[in-house]
Amino acid sequence: MSLTLHYHPLSSFCWKALIALYENGTPFTPNVVNLGDPAERAALLALSPIGRFPVLRDETRDETVPESSIVIEYLDRHYPGAVRLIPEDPDLALQIRLRDRFLDLYVHLPMQKVVGDRLRPADSKDPHGVAEARAQLRTSYAILDQQLDPQRARGGWMMGEHFSLADCAAAPTMFYGNKVEPFGDGHRHLAAYLERLMARPSFARVLREAEPYFGMFPRET
Repeated sequence: MSLTLHYHPLSSFCWKALIALYENGTPFTPNVVNLGDPAERAALLALSPIGRFPVLRDETRDETVPESSIVIEYLDRHYPGAVRLIPEDPDLALQIRLRDRFLDLYVHLPMQKVVGDRLRPADSKDPHGVAEARAQLRTSYAILDQQLDPQRARGGWMMGEHFSLADCAAAPTMFYGNKVEPFGDGHRHLAAYLERLMARPSFARVLREAEPYFGMFPRET
């Protein structure tokens, strides 16, 4: 099989790439990477020196593609399916990329800050950084909730009627974000959107495959 995705089933950024693959039923070989295993870590570093996943390897085109957004762009360009995750219209494509960046920078990364702090030793906690991350999440939730108001947005997805790169980015950030900093009653449009995402077959599959690993998710202490 030409495509191999090197990933971990619990990784939020890996979920983003998996959703894109499952949306179009793109054939690929999954390779779960255990970063705690020296040999597996070394193999990943040989593919991508930064040592982060997901990494997509395409043997047919002799290409190694890191970073979730770029993986999705690559798939959309070279292995397109029925669901075009980045539209042909350049202006709409730009808006979708902008929303993808917003979700990664102002929801995904703050969420990971909160989760990462739970893994720190007690004497290395960063309460100030966590408080800033939570504040950023609340600000981002408010912006997104307004944008998802049905009176302003049509179609039910992040950018309207068509599922896109922005929804691939939103699914893991909304799922994990709601666990570390719950939406609350004031963000009902965002909560309804998360329900639609979780019912989407591609994301539902990601969640099923991740379920055996959820015990590894660090709880608040």
